[in-house]
Amino acid sequence: MDDSPVRIPFNRPCMTGRELDYIGRAVESGKISGDGLFTRRCERLLERLLGGSGRVLLTTSCTHALEMSALLLGIREGDEVIVPSFTFVSTVNAFVLRGARPVFADVREDTLNMDERQLPSLLSDRTRAVVPVHYAGVGCEMDPIMEMCGERGISCVEDNAHGLLGSYRGRKLGTIGRLAALSFHETKSFTCGEGGALVLNDESLLPRAEVLREKGTDRSRFFRGEIDRYTWVDLGSSYVPSDVLAAFLFAQLEASERIMEARRRIWTSYRTGLADWAGREGIVLPVVPDHCGHAFHLFHLLMPDERSRDAMIAHLRTRGILSVFHYLPLHLSSMGRRHGGLERQCPVTESVSGRLVRLPFYNDLSESDQRYVIESVRSFGRGV
Repeated sequence: MDDSPVRIPFNRPCMTGRELDYIGRAVESGKISGDGLFTRRCERLLERLLGGSGRVLLTTSCTHALEMSALLLGIREGDEVIVPSFTFVSTVNAFVLRGARPVFADVREDTLNMDERQLPSLLSDRTRAVVPVHYAGVGCEMDPIMEMCGERGISCVEDNAHGLLGSYRGRKLGTIGRLAALSFHETKSFTCGEGGALVLNDESLLPRAEVLREKGTDRSRFFRGEIDRYTWVDLGSSYVPSDVLAAFLFAQLEASERIMEARRRIWTSYRTGLADWAGREGIVLPVVPDHCGHAFHLFHLLMPDERSRDAMIAHLRTRGILSVFHYLPLHLSSMGRRHGGLERQCPVTESVSGRLVRLPFYNDLSESDQRYVIESVRSFGRGV
């Protein structure tokens, strides 16, 4: 195991300047449990950032937003849900927990998003939902996905953990499907350590969503003065985050323009600094279609093979730079096999999973540190 000291981490949480002030205000308010002042401020600000067409409920994680989606859609034993094999396990777990069978789709070679051209062969009479994942903040091909879902009365749930403030053909990611899940994990562009949000683009789902996130009670109606006491009325769990976390997050969301500009600069610098080297070495850089507005979540390299990928990670580590791989194919995992993952092959997923390297990417990555990363990447293979 390489114990070289890390000079440049892969990720680190970055503050905008008002986080501690807002946390102090939350504590002074006398209410730091969920649905306090900063929770509501975050929800309203997110609605504005997304264009105001849907409702947003803050959750304890993106995972929990996806679990709420499965509950809202009434997913049950025997249902099928189409998910990409190249994604984080939460995308699948949320639906398998309700008894659904995952149907794994391969990804496109360009964007690494769900290959929408496979959907006709994957849809069946048991399909209840399609869950596209906007990988790296680049939008999936949502028009054909939504068309196929609409024709069959199937719900689309956008896993938008990577794509907040990205867009597809002028529409914000997370506003296209019936539901969407957001992430505010510490690795994301906007963070509170652990957190998420559920976007409801079908407002008829809002009343039940409020019940689900309040442990199956009608407590939200009670706090609004609509009823004189609350009780257990449905399934549910504790999906409401502390207002302390919401206070931290609100400071981040307030600085959205500044954060996005910083991430655009970092992403563009990687692209510019590595383009000629990558072309010579047969290494593929991220692809962003012209009709997609990028959210600049991460920057990756696709190496020629797994051996060169591992060598690149080791090379950077000797220079004090922490780079990492990404998802392993879910259809080949032990749980994926148990749920029928081997019934279909996903060759693109299997290929890119073994070749992908993610470079350091965080909001305050300095220009000098990034230059050092770029120089170190370019030196790979030269024995320098």
